[in-house]
Amino acid sequence: MGKLTVWALRAVLVVVLAGTVFVQVGMVWALVSGNDPEDGSLPLTPLRLVTILGMVSAQVALVCVWRLVTMVRRGTVFSHAAFRYVDVVIGAIVTAALVWFAVTAINAPGQREDPGVTVIMGGIGVAILGVALLVLVLRILLAQAVARDVEATQLRAELDEVI
Repeated sequence: MGKLTVWALRAVLVVVLAGTVFVQVGMVWALVSGNDPEDGSLPLTPLRLVTILGMVSAQVALVCVWRLVTMVRRGTVFSHAAFRYVDVVIGAIVTAALVWFAVTAINAPGQREDPGVTVIMGGIGVAILGVALLVLVLRILLAQAVARDVEATQLRAELDEVI
């Protein structure tokens, strides 16, 4: 992976992480202050709570991707340590899908006149689960690459003994 690619990816990760933290701080501040400037109602709504949880899952995935990019840059990604981060990313994506399904369920009663919106939102949740499956396939490929790397190291050691 080139330096420019790593730099660009890290810049995107920092911007997204900073944005989610900024929004979370604003939402938590509204919850702590006890009043909503828009309508004066109780600030803790299910949608706000689910949104905060969804951003936490995104932040966890972002940190894990950062660690994986660091491993790629150092040439250590083909190790068993990478599986921990990939597994956490998969868990974060599945959590994000569950959070999205919760948003869909919260939004559904307001869509009685137009249930198509709820169906589309459900489809988006299924697509998010599809991303988790895609990362799972990539994890399987990583496992195969690690196995090949271990095998190549063993063969190289045997060849060194012969020579």
